[in-house]
Amino acid sequence: MATYNKRGFKAPKPEEEKVVVEQPVEDAIIDDSNSTTAEVFNKLDEGANKTEEWVAKNQKAIFGVVIAIALVAVGYLAYDKLVESPKEEEAANDMFQAEKYFQDALSAPAANDSLFKLALNGGEGKLGLLGIIEQHGGTNAANLAHYDAGVAFLNTGKYKEAVEHLEQFKTNDEVLKAQATGLTGDAYVQLNTKDYQEKGLSLYADAAKATTNDAIAPYWLNKAAKLALYLNKNEDALKYFKEIKEKYSASPEASLADAYIARLEK
Repeated sequence: MATYNKRGFKAPKPEEEKVVVEQPVEDAIIDDSNSTTAEVFNKLDEGANKTEEWVAKNQKAIFGVVIAIALVAVGYLAYDKLVESPKEEEAANDMFQAEKYFQDALSAPAANDSLFKLALNGGEGKLGLLGIIEQHGGTNAANLAHYDAGVAFLNTGKYKEAVEHLEQFKTNDEVLKAQATGLTGDAYVQLNTKDYQEKGLSLYADAAKATTNDAIAPYWLNKAAKLALYLNKNEDALKYFKEIKEKYSASPEASLADAYIARLEK
């Protein structure tokens, strides 16, 4: 049986920042330009930028954890079914080259569109992720290919396709479920209409609920809080910031929560 040499979860950071790591909602909160505390809030925004830098630097490590879990799960399930289902072995073998292109794209200093396209469409006479899905539907490899394809489309700016594939990915692992849900939220927000942004907000909240992981849950709560502020849903934003502070006090996101809470409660 083929095994995958997989790196891991990385909130996609494409070549031209096509995928939203932090949506353009951070600064659209409350008009306090005339407030005596404006200077404090300016410093708060500077602090937010530092937190975002930390997230960007640590995304590869986070993605690594998630994909490692995915590969172990897929590998185990494929092995478990090999005796009665040779199709699993064939699908796993066919997945190898597409998976390598996908890993290389995610590992590139700047996300590489050409590698993502090779991962999706195939190369060197091998199937891509889309071919795996089409020819090996119902296998564990095809299920993982939906996740990878969703991330690849998200990185290359094809947000509707990203939604389509991420929503078809199924898993019982709480971290993978959280990531797939949150990334689907990213794709909806990038579609850039209020209805889609509302959907994205709901998915960010769902992603945070899906796991208690100390790195993943506060990340999606923070995105939910900032998007809520952008949508003028200040009560929801306050709720999410308080949840970060109460449940994930050691997270980088929590270091800014107090100031946002004070800002919203004044």
